[in-house]
Amino acid sequence: MSQFDVDLFCIGAGSGGTRAARIAAGYGAKVAIAEEFRIGGTCVIRGCVPKKLYVYASRFADDFADAAGYGWSIPKPEFNWAKLKSNKEAEITRLSGIYRANLAKAGVVIHEERAVVTGAHSVQLASGKQITAKTILIATGGAPARMQGLTGVEHALTSDQIFDMTQFPARLAIVGAGYIAVEFASLFVRLGAKVSLMLRGDNILRGFDESMREGLRQELQHAGVDLKFGIVPTHVSKTDAGLKLALSDGSTLDVDQLLVATGRKPHTHGLGLESAGVTLDSDGAVKVDGYSRTNVPSIYAVGDVTNRINLTPVAIREGHAFADTLFGGKDVRVDHTNVASAVFTTPEIGTVGLTEAQAREKFPLLNIFESNFRPMKSTLSGNVERTLMKIIVDAATDKVVGVHIMGHEAGEMAQLLGIAVKMGATKADFDATMAVHPTAAEELVTMRSVSRQVIR
Repeated sequence: MSQFDVDLFCIGAGSGGTRAARIAAGYGAKVAIAEEFRIGGTCVIRGCVPKKLYVYASRFADDFADAAGYGWSIPKPEFNWAKLKSNKEAEITRLSGIYRANLAKAGVVIHEERAVVTGAHSVQLASGKQITAKTILIATGGAPARMQGLTGVEHALTSDQIFDMTQFPARLAIVGAGYIAVEFASLFVRLGAKVSLMLRGDNILRGFDESMREGLRQELQHAGVDLKFGIVPTHVSKTDAGLKLALSDGSTLDVDQLLVATGRKPHTHGLGLESAGVTLDSDGAVKVDGYSRTNVPSIYAVGDVTNRINLTPVAIREGHAFADTLFGGKDVRVDHTNVASAVFTTPEIGTVGLTEAQAREKFPLLNIFESNFRPMKSTLSGNVERTLMKIIVDAATDKVVGVHIMGHEAGEMAQLLGIAVKMGATKADFDATMAVHPTAAEELVTMRSVSRQVIR
């Protein structure tokens, strides 16, 4: 008989935790999992899934406008916020049910309540029940970071709350410059809101390639987003008509809602990790090694709570690798290099590999291939949207070390490009690939001339 109640106890039933629990149970482990909110975690309930559904909804505005250039005559469309919200809720409820059913099918015991760590091998549920575990996995994800120094911040919404507003905000202010902020700015302006995006810096999407940052900045402005650089709210007051914001430049702004999207932090507060001896970094992230193991041998962590790469597929891969290694007798480490990602604005950004700035630091000579064109769909519609593509090549080896795209379905392209870049494809490999015509993606294999060379 085991000295523990379970072999594995997972805290957090999001993408990483549920994958780890299911795979471990498949290897014969006795597994339990706890979730204090809803099964499915951030991505399914209040992140990428509902966000992408809202993005799809917003893009119909452009589709309706573009239709006239292609001979379609349609009545003036009307948007219904309540219907979108209701349909979204039905879909995430369906997905949450699938997550729950798959866990149960795998034999995982589900505790739908908060759990905290009370020792290297023990957890306590909110109900007071104590459970011992040979191994504990922390997979609690992240939570919105509250903006420091903003008086009245309690009147603002976070990205966790904005999906479920009772009324559609005709006037929406957003604070932030990261992918969450720009995605919501892009989709709400298309749904019909007057959107103001405020940020401390002088451009959006810090850490992304400069060409993509500048390109998306222009597209947001074309869409009607009021970009306020170097300006943030300092005070929020509740009024009969909504909110009044006092801004750092001395002006004021009246809005219906304020979204604070200034980032997310690892959700570790109050989990008892410090008392168990688990080392956290200055942001509260759980520090782990290449096998997702903390400094306490029996406690592991995967996903956003480790603040490595905060993407759902990364959390899933980390959870799977953890279970394979610990319960499947395999030796699996996750490779966090060349992970493709996307920003689901309109147009969207797809990216894999190094930015030009990162590549400059690593390689003495780069060949940069760039293309900026009007997509074919816009020729008849009159849409001003542009498509940008950028390929970054190490001149010494001809290896493609970064690809960045802004345009329609850029995220889909990035997924496939991720395979090529991960395999070490060269620019010659790209050039030897026959184009699919007419597509935007063919530009990736037809760019022959070096736009410019960069010497470190």
